[in-house]
Amino acid sequence: MDLLQSYRDQNEDELDDAAEDQNQNPSSYPDSLPPRLLAGKSAAPKVDDTMLSLTVAAAAHRRDQSKPIDPTQHLVAFNPTYDQLWAPIQGPSHPYAKDGIAQGMRNHKLGFVEDASIEPFVFDEQYNTFHKYGYAADPSASAGFNYVGDVDALRQNDAVSVYNIPQHEQKKRKLEKKKELAEDGDQNGDEIDQSEVDNPATESWLMKNRKSPWAGKKEDLQTELTEEQKKYAEEYAKKKGEERGGGEKGEAFADKTAFHGKEERDYQGRSWIAPPKDAKATNDHCYIPKRLVHTWSGHTKGVSAIRFFPKYGHLILSAGMDTKIKIWDVFNTGKCMRTYMGHSKAVRDICFSNDGTKFLSAGYDKNIKYWDTETGQVISTFSTGKVPYVVKLNPDEDKQNILLAGMSDKKIVQWDMNTGQITQEYDQHLGAVNTITFVDNNRRFVTSSDDKSLRVWEFGIPVVIKYISEPHMHSMPAISLHPNSNWLAAQSMDNQILIYSTREKFQLNKKKRFAGHVVAGYACQVNFSPDGRFVMSGDGEGRCWFWDWKTCKVFRTLKCHEGVCIGCEWHPLEQSKVATCGWDGLIKYW
Repeated sequence: MDLLQSYRDQNEDELDDAAEDQNQNPSSYPDSLPPRLLAGKSAAPKVDDTMLSLTVAAAAHRRDQSKPIDPTQHLVAFNPTYDQLWAPIQGPSHPYAKDGIAQGMRNHKLGFVEDASIEPFVFDEQYNTFHKYGYAADPSASAGFNYVGDVDALRQNDAVSVYNIPQHEQKKRKLEKKKELAEDGDQNGDEIDQSEVDNPATESWLMKNRKSPWAGKKEDLQTELTEEQKKYAEEYAKKKGEERGGGEKGEAFADKTAFHGKEERDYQGRSWIAPPKDAKATNDHCYIPKRLVHTWSGHTKGVSAIRFFPKYGHLILSAGMDTKIKIWDVFNTGKCMRTYMGHSKAVRDICFSNDGTKFLSAGYDKNIKYWDTETGQVISTFSTGKVPYVVKLNPDEDKQNILLAGMSDKKIVQWDMNTGQITQEYDQHLGAVNTITFVDNNRRFVTSSDDKSLRVWEFGIPVVIKYISEPHMHSMPAISLHPNSNWLAAQSMDNQILIYSTREKFQLNKKKRFAGHVVAGYACQVNFSPDGRFVMSGDGEGRCWFWDWKTCKVFRTLKCHEGVCIGCEWHPLEQSKVATCGWDGLIKYW
């Protein structure tokens, strides 16, 4: 410090001398020179204040950590600890809250309500216990004394609730209640009028007849019916009998037939249904037709099915929605030969016998009729009171008297036409049965239904031996058997034809799928060419589609009908010709 002081004094003396010299000789110092300023110097050592700043910051942090958090603030500038967040509120009470709870902490108009998970039965039990005895269990108390309310009543009743009263206490209360009721009855018995007791509309009658008035036997039961009641009962029974009888049988209709040809027998005595002697297959291979050969028109409404005469195809049978069945000549005149009128409603399906001399027809009038093709006479009529959707004769020569019919009540019914009796019922489907197809040398048959499933049956045994149903499957209203009997073609409602094997597993052939046509909503028939090279089907737009069996590609389409092309049949002999039918009432020969 002494050195600093001497240094300061020396500087002051020098400055004073310089000032005197300037005053004495001012010309010696030019005006252009500025005064010289000396830089300040400090002899104090440099100090590192990092630790000091850290110490100050730590002290401020500790002060923040110990400082209570205002519950009303929405922003905190530091990370508070758990103890700070859940510390009790300190300081004076809130000026606008009587209970001292800040406005931000409230979730109810009376303060803060704690959430508790309580079953409804437990809550009702404690609620009723509190209102009856004055105490209840505290749901927020975890241990120790967990009751609220009247402590004396709690000890007196041994903490019992209204729902767990001891057995002896319940019996005691029942006895007391009975005594009270008996006393009330004795007191009011003298005052109540007897007429009020006998009147069911009064309170006195209800008090006396606490037991149900319908319990037990009544003394004044009516033993005999009045004349009016007897008359009504007879009429009701008669009406019921008529309804039951009408449900068991189909609608009655007079069977008629009309022959439209020149003569029923020729000069040699041969019948008009006899096949020509020179009828034989024209070639070994089938070809797709290109042009229209003939059109048969005679039905006033749509044609639902067509069938060629077995083996020869010189006649074609058609089922119309105008209730009529017609048979047409194919080879010669091309005219209608006979009309069969035996149904009162539209005809759904037809089926020839093996020799073609007889055929079956199923109509929406709930009747199945067995016709003589030549004379037009009805041989037998069968009915279960339900609509038959498909009829089929057993293809075996020795079982031509066995009839199978798929009904609208989910059953397949089997008749013996010789006796007219139902010999078997196959009842497993969950929807109306649409098709019946015999496979495996006629020992089994496959049925399809509206329940979107296929079921395989052993003939004569009403047990399903194979059930085919997948989530992606649709209803299959038409099925046809391949000529080699190894495959089934099923018309699926999702606009494709699926192929199933007829071997033991009945598996879907995923490599063969025929698509391109639109048949959703229509029961369009599917069929094969006699040599199995082509697949044929109608569609909902009146076209007839032909696919190649090997490649599954569309070979050709023909515009056949206005509306839906519902049926298609390949001629058994002239293997390059097909017949189609549609809802326009026409049958076309290509």
